[in-house]
Amino acid sequence: MGEGTVLGVVIAIVGVIGSVLVARISTPVSATALERETDEAEQDELKVSREIWRRFSVLEDKVDHLTSIVEAQKEKVSTLERLLRMAMRIIRRANRRLDAVHELPEEIPRELVPYTVD
Repeated sequence: MGEGTVLGVVIAIVGVIGSVLVARISTPVSATALERETDEAEQDELKVSREIWRRFSVLEDKVDHLTSIVEAQKEKVSTLERLLRMAMRIIRRANRRLDAVHELPEEIPRELVPYTVD
């Protein structure tokens, strides 16, 4: 599996988790529903084992770790794109100089064409 595929999968996972959290946070809760929920919670106290809470904690740590990896990869991609644009400018400048002295310009690598700034 290539780096792009792995990065895509990581971004998709983080996106799904983020959308679930946003949906949960943005759901409006009325005051009466909140009071009713509090009353029900006091009556039927939900007991969750420590193992489940530990697993949630482990999952949160993993999501935080994946988020930091994605952010680091975004920085690397941004830096690489900036370097590729710079390389494209240098090649174009060199080709203009070659053309001015009636020499054949260098061929621009196909990989750099998407980073053309002209």
